[in-house]
Amino acid sequence: MVAVRPDEQRIVITGIGLAAPNGNSLGEYRENLLEGRSGVSDYEIRYFGKTLAGICDFDALKYQRRKEIRRGTRAGSVGIYCSHEAVTDSGIDWDNTDKSRVGIYIGVTEHGNVETENEIYQIKAYDYDTQYWTHHHNPRTVANSPAGEISLNLGITGPHYTIGAACAAGNAGLIQAVQMLRLGECDLALAGGVSESIHTFGIFAGFNSQGALAVNDDPTKASRPFDRDRNGIVVAEGGCIYVVERLSDAKARRAEIYGEVVGYAMNSDASDFVNPNDERQAECIQLALQRAELGAEEIDIVSTHATSTTTGDVQECKALQRIWGDKGGTTALNNTKSFIGHAMGAAGALELAGNLPAFVDRVCHATINLDNIDPECNLPGIVANQPRKLEKVDYILNNSFGMLGINSVVIVGRI
Repeated sequence: MVAVRPDEQRIVITGIGLAAPNGNSLGEYRENLLEGRSGVSDYEIRYFGKTLAGICDFDALKYQRRKEIRRGTRAGSVGIYCSHEAVTDSGIDWDNTDKSRVGIYIGVTEHGNVETENEIYQIKAYDYDTQYWTHHHNPRTVANSPAGEISLNLGITGPHYTIGAACAAGNAGLIQAVQMLRLGECDLALAGGVSESIHTFGIFAGFNSQGALAVNDDPTKASRPFDRDRNGIVVAEGGCIYVVERLSDAKARRAEIYGEVVGYAMNSDASDFVNPNDERQAECIQLALQRAELGAEEIDIVSTHATSTTTGDVQECKALQRIWGDKGGTTALNNTKSFIGHAMGAAGALELAGNLPAFVDRVCHATINLDNIDPECNLPGIVANQPRKLEKVDYILNNSFGMLGINSVVIVGRI
């Protein structure tokens, strides 16, 4: 059983706004996950050339003017769109909300690469004369930019910052919000992660030089976690922002609640720049379970991090094996990257969001493109290619790991 806390210390999710390669609302996104529709397509970027990517197609002008879009960043636009959608979804009386008591905690993998690459490309036409360098560059590239753009657009005067946590960042943003709400630093939080990664050629070139960039004649088949024929990551952009608040406040305004954050953990491998460490990942999962006062057998769905790399998928499966052993058949395992690619700083937040509706419909969406499972990834409970109806869904565990050995786990419970 999960620990009993007073309502003022219980933190719940009451709003979700997202932009994903296969959907721009939770309803659309969830439908495409259940129907097996991929959001990966052909893509071409200067200097690198033709590749594959998860590309978002949301209406940036819904909440911004053209001038604001030109001045700001793609990551900022993603965050602004998701934040507005989350606030609307939460049903909160935004006009009468004290904006000085709202916190913004946004996870990012990297920020500023897109803008710097663009400026260097632009001044190339002027023989690299830096007098033509834009005066917008510094505010675009400071680390707090995505969160700051949300603050400016929504008039939020409470604390805002980004959390640089590589591909564990989406979970980290949510974890930060939970901590700040429990400390009384804010009364409401916008939290999650954003990514503009597909707009920098450097990330494609970097993964390619590592031999970790996916290739496939059919873009929709390229992202294939756990599959024997997987050959790398599909880079994706996107974002997911949650409205997070205390249960006492949510009850007072009779809000619809998606779930309660009942446990979380973060730790470090301290062993390699890139290669993951299954022992440290398992320790992170175990710590989250301990904080939630749950046994592994009580988790109904594990949303895996697996990115379709040869080593990474196997290491995560070893970590899961350490926790569940051979008795994990009652816990369903799935993977969202198989649909949308790897959305970097947004990955953890988007992947959790895609599973939260299971509290209501008790359906675990599948991992698609899992045609020939790697024997080293053949864990009991993996949901392959077709959704699975479950007897119950009370707890969802969300894995999200990143480079430099940063690990994060979030557990959400049904209310």
